[in-house]
Amino acid sequence: MELSAWLSLALICTLGAMSPGPSLAVVLKHSMNSGPAAGISASIAHAFGVGSYAALSVLGLASLIAQFPTVYTLLLYFGAAYLAYLGFKILTCKPSELNGSEVINKTTTDWLSAAREGFTVAFVNPKTAIFFVALFSQFIDPDAMTFTLAFLMCFTVFIIDAIWFVLVSVAASSATKRFDLGSKQGVISKVLGIAFMLLALRVLYQTF
Repeated sequence: MELSAWLSLALICTLGAMSPGPSLAVVLKHSMNSGPAAGISASIAHAFGVGSYAALSVLGLASLIAQFPTVYTLLLYFGAAYLAYLGFKILTCKPSELNGSEVINKTTTDWLSAAREGFTVAFVNPKTAIFFVALFSQFIDPDAMTFTLAFLMCFTVFIIDAIWFVLVSVAASSATKRFDLGSKQGVISKVLGIAFMLLALRVLYQTF
């Protein structure tokens, strides 16, 4: 792949990663509520989810999804249900003051929960696979595909997504400390919960 083509691919991937949506909401939630470690965990796991879709798209999964619209629709419904579940969980969660031992015990749970949600929110969106097929088709000839080229493209997707959301996570965590957003956690959580609900409704609206 020529450098100019790779730069074009990287630019499109960057703009895609920067577009607001469920992924941004998940990273912000964990970064602001649990700190930078949880936010970074969600970011890296999300990048793995997006990178997995990129790899599966190269293998032809997106074409398979396109041939079976029922499966595609079911995945969209599952994604909407998952977003609604996250929103409901945030809205019904009661903020509590934790003592030192509880914080230590909770760190691993937050890290794992953040990673799980980061990966899942990326992987329950089958539109990602369709997007990568459309994107990759503009840069490669299927007959000229090699393992090295496929790896380069998928790694580009992964690393750009990871870098962007890690930066978002660090910035959100820093802003939380600098502006004492922790004292407003209840209000912020409600806003995020409502945002997840609205995102779920948007998915359903676009599907219908």
